[in-house]
Amino acid sequence: MVGTGYVGLVSGACFADFGHRVTCVDTDAGKIAALNRGEIPIFEPDLDRLVADCVKAGRLDFTTDLAGPVAEADAVFIAVGTPSRRGDGHADLSYVHAAARDIAKVLQGFTVVVTKSTVPVGTGDEVERIIRDTNPQADVAVASNPEFLREGAAIRDFKHPDRIVVGADDERARKALGEVYRPLYLNQAPIMYTARRTAELIKYAANAFLATKITFINEIADLAEKVGADVQDVARGIGLDNRIGPKFLNAGPGFGGSCFPKDTRALVKTALDHDVPLRIVESVLAVNDNRKRAMARKVAAALGGNLRGKTIGLLGLTFKPDTDDMREAPSIPLVTGLLDLGATVRAYDPAGMEQAKRELPDITYCDDAYACAKGADALVIVTEWVQFRALDLERLKRDLAQPVVVDLRNIYRRDEMEALGFTYESIGRGA
Repeated sequence: MVGTGYVGLVSGACFADFGHRVTCVDTDAGKIAALNRGEIPIFEPDLDRLVADCVKAGRLDFTTDLAGPVAEADAVFIAVGTPSRRGDGHADLSYVHAAARDIAKVLQGFTVVVTKSTVPVGTGDEVERIIRDTNPQADVAVASNPEFLREGAAIRDFKHPDRIVVGADDERARKALGEVYRPLYLNQAPIMYTARRTAELIKYAANAFLATKITFINEIADLAEKVGADVQDVARGIGLDNRIGPKFLNAGPGFGGSCFPKDTRALVKTALDHDVPLRIVESVLAVNDNRKRAMARKVAAALGGNLRGKTIGLLGLTFKPDTDDMREAPSIPLVTGLLDLGATVRAYDPAGMEQAKRELPDITYCDDAYACAKGADALVIVTEWVQFRALDLERLKRDLAQPVVVDLRNIYRRDEMEALGFTYESIGRGA
């Protein structure tokens, strides 16, 4: 497993748990040293236990040395980062290409090289070209095996997948990956075999569609506020239609994270390169960016429109609960907007504050939710951590300078909050 980021580490640990012998390789010596000490560089529920168990059983280890593990491997997975390229929004494939070049130099015997990183259509062709140019004698098949892991539920998603997509034109590669995933047979996980380019497009299309669902319900939420409807009931009403389904219909401050923003941007760029503009996906990106910036104005409106000299407490900073991931989190433009409007900001997050300090250095970090609320003019729920679902509301009301709560995740009920004397604003729930 080349790369020990989110995808590589979770995938490697789960493969090892299946009974395979897995070596995770990374060029970051500090990260490898930490992993060998049992320190997990990301927050993912149960991952520390899973890694420890597999290391103890002798099925999982970590190294900076690529040559030995690749020479012995039946399959080599490329799981390095593909961030948005600075300036144009294309996926930065430099890490993928570098990994392919390094792998090619040390291949021995027949090996399947698998791109597990999220990559644009045609990347597998380029990986294969790089390998064959670097090592013309290599006996290799290149496949695509995109991941569909949700942060916070990644281990369950890996072990109980909706589907496993294998994109390969070489029958040997299909057979090898079928063996890799054979332990999931009892879970009746369907393996879908496709052409390599089709598998690459499936990943991007899936993320773009889910981002579209989120953006759609957010726009419906804006309309619901104006007409006096409840977007949560609307979402349930349409979600009960099995053609639509209930997932990704929770209105909020906009999507963020490591996947949806960069993958939708990369898909749009790929489409433009082929003279196929994706107007719906382009609109999703624009609407989502505008929405995240508008959340600060929503907080200001709850306080009469003026935040100059006000103190705002934020509960939650990560883009979703059960992760420490701050990439493209809605909290970042929210904090920027609040500061621009003259507010002082303090915040608490159960897992993401160390990551947040690099992105948001100009705010105060608190030890818990109540310290965050103490003396604040408004409390804003930004991330729906379970710890925030059962707060002592009477205590919050006493601690706040003004009993104003802006719930950007709709985790409380308007009637209950107003009965307790709060000024309560939420998303898409008109009076």
